[in-house]
Amino acid sequence: MLGCWRAASAVSAGSGWWAACVGGSRLLFSMAKSKFEYVRDFEADDTCLPNCWIVVRLDGRNFHRFSEQHEFKKPNDDRALQLMTRCAQTVMQELEDIAIAYGQSDEYSFVFKKKSRWFKRRASKFMTHVVSQFASSYVFYWKDYFKDQQLLYPPGFDGRIVLYPSNQNLKDYLSWRQADCHINNLYNTVFWMLVQRSGLTPVQAQDRLQGTLAGDKNEILFSEFNINYNNEPLMYRKGTVLIWQKINEVITKKIKLPEEAEEKEVEVTRTKTKVVPLHCDIIGDQFWEEYPEILAEDS
Repeated sequence: MLGCWRAASAVSAGSGWWAACVGGSRLLFSMAKSKFEYVRDFEADDTCLPNCWIVVRLDGRNFHRFSEQHEFKKPNDDRALQLMTRCAQTVMQELEDIAIAYGQSDEYSFVFKKKSRWFKRRASKFMTHVVSQFASSYVFYWKDYFKDQQLLYPPGFDGRIVLYPSNQNLKDYLSWRQADCHINNLYNTVFWMLVQRSGLTPVQAQDRLQGTLAGDKNEILFSEFNINYNNEPLMYRKGTVLIWQKINEVITKKIKLPEEAEEKEVEVTRTKTKVVPLHCDIIGDQFWEEYPEILAEDS
């Protein structure tokens, strides 16, 4: 306690509030203003427009090199994709104003509710909180998914913020990201089959695929490798959607009944709201009809 008061009394200039400890509690008192406070006027106003969906999209920085040095499996590495989803779930659990998230490859988009008042709707706060939480989670959970692969250096992620005023704008944005997932995964699937099973060099495979359409790529997969692209895992083709769902959990509790002397274990069912991953189409109307609460004004 004495240390807190000494720290408080040592600061006689500046602005804002200073916290002091008194008997285990905290007191707030205003500090004197100083001549240096004018520098706050240099801060730009980055408040997001009201009544808009706030989308924070992050991408892995130079993840092509990162995936090579950490020996990611090609064209898709389940460990890497599941780690990304675990990090995204952590972000949503920490920032509960996120209505939905969508991820593929080394990117994830987080959609904050239109009426969110988190961080006073400051764009810099949204972006830095999401990116820092995600990046730290990536390092923290790495060992759970890459048990035999040491993390060689810290990964980096960059972020951006875009505002979407209407529900249709938001749905079109998420549709764009899922369409991008399909286009990239189809190309990568054919590319790596040509390299791994046909023995082509990366340059030769790239030349082989130059100018081909989706139908051409599907034909190469089927005729040369006996692969029906539609049978590839949905996680690869559709990406991952994260939504809030109520889940019934069965837990075991010890209780003591009045007529019994000893405690007894009983199973209790409780309902919890959790972040659930889905691998499904979000371009059509079925998803939005099944989960109308995502776009609801009072969600």
